[in-house]
Amino acid sequence: MSDVLNAIVDSAERRIRAGGFSGFSFREVAADVGVKSSSVHYYFPTKEALAAAVIHRYTDFVSERIDKQLESDPDPIKVWTKAFRGTLHSDVRMCPATVMGAASGDLPTEVATEVQRFFRMCLDKLVKEGLSQKEAAEFLATITGALVVANAIDDKALYDRATTERLKASATAKRSSPRASVDARRSAARGSRRAAS
Repeated sequence: MSDVLNAIVDSAERRIRAGGFSGFSFREVAADVGVKSSSVHYYFPTKEALAAAVIHRYTDFVSERIDKQLESDPDPIKVWTKAFRGTLHSDVRMCPATVMGAASGDLPTEVATEVQRFFRMCLDKLVKEGLSQKEAAEFLATITGALVVANAIDDKALYDRATTERLKASATAKRSSPRASVDARRSAARGSRRAAS
């Protein structure tokens, strides 16, 4: 990606995190980047295309980040909880896919498809790491909901209060269940894949 293209997507992402799909315009993005609005249109003919590109890039980033963190810590509950907590404690404070997901019924199809892709990626990774479909859905709802509520009432500690019990349950289950041996095998498989590459 060119520097201008990256700057356009970065600006749109910041604005989407703060205000969703309706929270940005080409004019505002152009002003942020220091280019004319026509330059934004050159890369993205429509607002929908720009918003879809933002969520697509974000999904790929989160997917890669989670994979990398799972290499050093095989507990998906801990890794995902920490990732969303990191978002809350960053300057941007909100996941752009979560912001857009809250209004997905009103999103253009192109953008809604990318938002769905994000949440499916999350669920698929959680199931791949050993959670049932039900557990994955409940857990993802917990961390995304905690992120939204913590931001809405400006109480970052709420996120920790909402997720602490799930983290404790995950640690206890890991120590006492047969799934621990599955985790050990999965970790060993990751190690052999890394050695082969």
